[in-house]
Amino acid sequence: MLEVAALESRYGRIPVLKGIDFHVHAGELVSLVGANGAGKSTLLRALSGVQGSSGTILFEGRKIENLSPEKRVALGIVQVPEGRQVFGPLSVQENLRLGAYRRGRSRLRASLERVYAMFPVLAARRGQSAGNLSGGQQQMLAIGRALMAEPRLLLLDEPSMGLAPRLAQEIIRCVTELRSADTAIFLVDQNARAALAVADRAYVLETGRIVLSGSGAQLLADPGVRAAYLGL
Repeated sequence: MLEVAALESRYGRIPVLKGIDFHVHAGELVSLVGANGAGKSTLLRALSGVQGSSGTILFEGRKIENLSPEKRVALGIVQVPEGRQVFGPLSVQENLRLGAYRRGRSRLRASLERVYAMFPVLAARRGQSAGNLSGGQQQMLAIGRALMAEPRLLLLDEPSMGLAPRLAQEIIRCVTELRSADTAIFLVDQNARAALAVADRAYVLETGRIVLSGSGAQLLADPGVRAAYLGL
């Protein structure tokens, strides 16, 4: 579904991504782990088109590196940004409807029902301002808003950040349920243990370069990964 080759990105003169190669198959959950500052969020932003980059990005066989972010959304690449970034003054339902802005009204109700079934607390608070939700509820809303766009590739940037352990575990559980035969998930999360535990495959990013790859189970058992990211 996604194939990336020689991807580079920089902030001013500072290189952040230094020749990234990786791929994601349809139906996979692929995790990316690495220390703070390794370039994980920059990589997701480059994929969604909000961060400038060079190199090749193929999505379902089509070159998209020169497409605008909104055209990438239209193809099915949807990002849940770090920090949730919900529209606080708007209601829960208004935030969700914004996620479907590129789609017609015909499937809007069905999409809303799907999100409310996955996150019942959002259904109970659909008329409440998003800014009054708890951190965990805002994260559910951010994910739900992305689902309203009917993504083919869902990019998740630190979905468990700042959440209590129980809530973080619940968010990761929900993420695993989003996989389907024609939908892939690319997950970045500070909780490396959880991210690797649910991953079909995973990559380790260090200072802008991918240094390890393998199944989630393989990287969980790797002594270097355990020492650097799992505290073992």
